[in-house]
Amino acid sequence: MEPTNREDIAAARQYVVDHGMEHVKIGVFDVDGILRGKYLSRDKFLSALEKGFGVCDVVLGWDSNDQLCDNLKFTGWHTAYPDAAVRVLPATRREIPYEPKTALFLAEFAGPAEAICPRGTLRRVLARAGKLGYAVSAAAEFEFFMFSETPESVREKGYRHLKTMTPGAFGYSVLRNSVHSDLYQEFLDLGQTMRFPIEGLHTETGPGVLEAALTYCEALEAADRAALFKTFAKVLAQRHGLMATFMAKWSNSCAGQSGHLHVSLRKEDGGSAFHDASKQYEMSDTMRWFVGGQQALMPELLAMIACTVNSYSRLVPGYWAPTSATWGVENRTTALRVIRGGPSSQRVEYRIAAADINPYIALAAAIGSGLWGIENRIEPDAAIEGNSYDRDHAPARRLPATLDEAARRLLASSAARSLFGDAFVEHYAATRQWEEREFRKAITDWELARYFEII
Repeated sequence: MEPTNREDIAAARQYVVDHGMEHVKIGVFDVDGILRGKYLSRDKFLSALEKGFGVCDVVLGWDSNDQLCDNLKFTGWHTAYPDAAVRVLPATRREIPYEPKTALFLAEFAGPAEAICPRGTLRRVLARAGKLGYAVSAAAEFEFFMFSETPESVREKGYRHLKTMTPGAFGYSVLRNSVHSDLYQEFLDLGQTMRFPIEGLHTETGPGVLEAALTYCEALEAADRAALFKTFAKVLAQRHGLMATFMAKWSNSCAGQSGHLHVSLRKEDGGSAFHDASKQYEMSDTMRWFVGGQQALMPELLAMIACTVNSYSRLVPGYWAPTSATWGVENRTTALRVIRGGPSSQRVEYRIAAADINPYIALAAAIGSGLWGIENRIEPDAAIEGNSYDRDHAPARRLPATLDEAARRLLASSAARSLFGDAFVEHYAATRQWEEREFRKAITDWELARYFEII
């Protein structure tokens, strides 16, 4: 359990009182990376700072569509959906520019639910890094499409023939970001105000697609930033009569949307654990083993990164998304890209991740597998040079092709159980199998067009 920091509690209490707040907004991220929360009265919040509070554990038992999963051990009708304990995280306070009399605080699950809590899972992985003598820095970058639509209009259209915010493919467009400069500035200001500072924001190649790179920091804070960015980018868009989507791939005619993760390790003296000028590519032994672990475990942990049925529509050749567990140096066709940044920024980019990730769970997989590589001194394959898509890769590097296959690989992974715990692996894999099962009930437009008349 994360130790209580009395100074943080006192500071949160003082902030709420000094600003005359009558209510506080509090939220906890669920398995799908969705922020679930509510307003609390000031007195209730001040009590929760000390004692925590309860929330119906159905939030750990339903899917992103609020449907009840029927295959979970932790919760369900068989447990009668009791409350799960939740602890307030006072150091996570954010100001909300649209709600000047309300602050936002994050929380995480405690008690028995802590074993399956996404944030708690990442925190345990980072504690493992600490025991090995490393601190972890990370950052996320997201591509997301913007639409001139509303939640009502997309439903009325059946999610077809949607109008993107801007037409055409116009990457790194100064024209677009100048015409829409007010909106871009709001994104940048929002990042500063809510403490997920945006290092870079630009158009990507595709109609209405933007890319935001968040500033790197300590890994748990990086996950908080990434999860909050996804939530409040959608809030900002809808407040402007627009919509943002972080689906891995929303259209057959457009490339997928990435959610790349950048990770580096620091030694106890603050120096880079990844950089060694005497080694090939300036990769220290530690970094080489870290990449080796990431490569070796990627097929087993893919469900933690490619977490939706839609994720696997992106993992096809030729769309800037990797299809095998490969690595290279400054190579954007591989799943892992080593970036030679010198002592200050030598890092690995985990490129398999899409925009639909739960940042806590994806970072737990990216970091945990690397630590496992260090612990076991796992040597990676030779670095891929040139186009990885043109190579025949070993069967052991093949990635699962469906969410169900990925979930089964995760369940069978002894390394995953060691890194994340049996309770998390079994609960999380069950939620992914439920998701795949729900998909198989659907009749798609593709099936109708292919089979309705001919078969």
